Amino acid sequence: MGLLLRGILLLAACTFTTGSDFLPGSKPSGQSVFVRRSGGSEGRAASIVKRSLPAWLAPSANHRIKRRSAEQGDSCQSLQGSDTKLADNTHRYTFNDLSGSVSLAWVGDGTGVILALTTFQVPFFMIRLGQSKLYRSENYGKSFQDVTNLINNTFIRSEFGIAIGPENSGKVILTGEVSGGHESRIFVSDDFGKSFTHRDLPFIPLMQIVYNPESSNVLVVLSSSNELWLSEDFGSNWKKIHDMVCLVKWGRKNTIFFTASINGSCSDRGMLKLRRTTDYGKTIKTVASKIYSFGLGGRFLFASVMTGKGTLRMIHVSVDQGETWNMAQLPPVGHEQFYSILAANDEMVFMHVDEPGDTGFGTIYVSDDRGTVYSKSLERHLYTTTGGDTDFTNVTSLRGVFITSVLAEDSSVQTVVSFDQGGEWVPLRKPDNSKCDATAKDPDKCSLHIHAAYSTAMRLNVPMLPLTEPNAVGLILAHGSVGDAISVMRPDVYVSDDGGYTWIKALDGPHHYAFLDSGGLLVAVEHSPTQPVNQIKFSTDEGQCWGVYNFTKDPIYFTGLASEPGARSMNVSIWGYRESLLSQYWISITIDFRDLLTRDCQDGDYVPWLAHSDDISDPKDGCMLGYKEKFLRLKKDSVCYNGRDYQVDPEPTPCPCTLDDFLCDFGYYRQENSSECVEQPDLKGKVLEFCLHGKEEQLQTSGYRKIPGDKCEGGNMPERKEIDLSKRCVSDLVGPELLVDGHSSKSVPIVITVIVIMLLSVAAGVVFVKKYVCGGRFLVHRYSVLQQHVEDNATEGMDEPLETNHTHNGKIEFHDDSDEDLLE
Repeated sequence: MGLLLRGILLLAACTFTTGSDFLPGSKPSGQSVFVRRSGGSEGRAASIVKRSLPAWLAPSANHRIKRRSAEQGDSCQSLQGSDTKLADNTHRYTFNDLSGSVSLAWVGDGTGVILALTTFQVPFFMIRLGQSKLYRSENYGKSFQDVTNLINNTFIRSEFGIAIGPENSGKVILTGEVSGGHESRIFVSDDFGKSFTHRDLPFIPLMQIVYNPESSNVLVVLSSSNELWLSEDFGSNWKKIHDMVCLVKWGRKNTIFFTASINGSCSDRGMLKLRRTTDYGKTIKTVASKIYSFGLGGRFLFASVMTGKGTLRMIHVSVDQGETWNMAQLPPVGHEQFYSILAANDEMVFMHVDEPGDTGFGTIYVSDDRGTVYSKSLERHLYTTTGGDTDFTNVTSLRGVFITSVLAEDSSVQTVVSFDQGGEWVPLRKPDNSKCDATAKDPDKCSLHIHAAYSTAMRLNVPMLPLTEPNAVGLILAHGSVGDAISVMRPDVYVSDDGGYTWIKALDGPHHYAFLDSGGLLVAVEHSPTQPVNQIKFSTDEGQCWGVYNFTKDPIYFTGLASEPGARSMNVSIWGYRESLLSQYWISITIDFRDLLTRDCQDGDYVPWLAHSDDISDPKDGCMLGYKEKFLRLKKDSVCYNGRDYQVDPEPTPCPCTLDDFLCDFGYYRQENSSECVEQPDLKGKVLEFCLHGKEEQLQTSGYRKIPGDKCEGGNMPERKEIDLSKRCVSDLVGPELLVDGHSSKSVPIVITVIVIMLLSVAAGVVFVKKYVCGGRFLVHRYSVLQQHVEDNATEGMDEPLETNHTHNGKIEFHDDSDEDLLE
């Protein structure tokens, strides 16, 4: 969605949970869930919270010293006396509305326009009775105007929310119900919600209407009867382009991919057709058959294909929109296992491969630049089979950094990080200003462990997932605990300013938090489920010193923190409610922090910072994925305004190649604490084979292949040679069925008999070669499902969540007592 970044906040009178759009495995769409609580408490007085710094003696912190020109205590003084400035820029709005939920959406980038849609609905026998009200703000939520008349008081379906157009188009779609849910109507706006026009639909939507990312006037949607509908004029006219469609996605260059059922049922996925249209339905081409599911990630198109009778499937990969396919070279799996795309871009894919049985873990593999050959990256990767929860997090604030959890042999959950795009995984460093948790069995192995999606699924006191933003270089905010495993005890908030290499404890206890001004300002509100709050905390030095501001004399029951997606705004809204004798009513308090930063940042406020570096003065340090990146970053004690036009402009410098710039090729692995790739014991001395571009290849390799996206030059370059055997081996599983001539002949039975004998002989030969020459390892995999973790409409329904066994020492212990397969 570019810089538009749909920002939708749903407030419901239930319990606080993070909306699915913030969970790992989906594209961020700006959605979350707020809730109402009950209880009461006195607010605390304003104060300055000061955190101690790391010792600064370790070499890994040398570059951080240069970002502070004053003592920490001096910089903390700059936060004092801010109450008057913030009080003059605090705006309160009370909604005369008793609705049970409120959805917020930011319309456009930097426009200040917010739409708030309140919804109240109750079931009444076989129908739903509901009411909606629409509010609009043009000043980042400082005030709202009731514009319900623009939608003719129509009930808007809360499950579809507010659909915001791509980029800065100003387009908005609200999906409503008429006649008790038996008809549907949409309200569309192309002027950032100033006016709406209604359009009656010739169908009832099954899903939210999806914009073409490259042309916001073009829309697609599935109907409740699984018809695929398309509009080329922003909903004025619709045409049906296909019947019995099970899943639809926008590809690149105005391409639409969808699966269609040939027998009238989407439940029989293995018999689906994958079809493609590049001209909005005028012509449709079948690009694969026997499809179970499909997904898109980067430039890769993935198809899950049935191999024949039974439940065995294989993943095929295409880089030309389905014209040609290759089989992904992954270990074989059985019907009780699954695959999941954790992350994908134009250069590579992270793929999770589930272990047999209900173990709750699997192995992460990373692909080459073709998405075909995969290397083992991380074993025992936590991924629940029934709940579909994984802690895999892409740290967008620093290139090549990923954080996730592993399930240890003792069933404890532990956090690991990779700084080189999956090449190596290590524990997070223990913060210097934190003590090891008392539950740790081995204090010598004490490290930081991050709470993410698995912790929220276990209903721990973790209100937010880890937060990173591309324009807040190096910054990570996350809940965590310090010990030898994740603890179920009350988590604290930790911050890293160098992409996860070093951490400090920033706040005691769980909080809601946000980045403002590209990371130049951090804000946080304490998570207090049962007690009202009246304070917001803020930091201008990346979480080391915190000011505390009382934003109201009358505390509110806090439900959520809302700021414009993209982390460039200076406004943050605190949402909650107050209780009267007979009712509860919503309160929005918006604080503009612009006057807190009294001046614009100048050149002298920035210092050079070398990413992935222990010491900026070391010419050999900082090489990651083949090149260094130097940034100009704000000094920690510079209290100034970056501005909305602030741009992150790295200065890349190539590095000479080393073994660290290469992954282990298929059949090879790295032993612990070693950069050398060695052969897997069961493949040693064998000639590996794989299928590429429709031909069988023999791969002669020294065991290395360059990491996708690595830009190293010269140096140590292991040789890699492919020999073409010119022997066709591509699977026809994705291709159209063979056409059969209708003419009969007496020779047909003879020909068929000969062909059958030949095929049986070839099959026997292949089995013999595979079993006795290749060590019994088939280099194509079978799988039960392809679950997409890069698109918000690709994750299917989940089974019942896992249960957690809390051990006596307070650690999270994995437990799975369900035999259900994920998504089956």
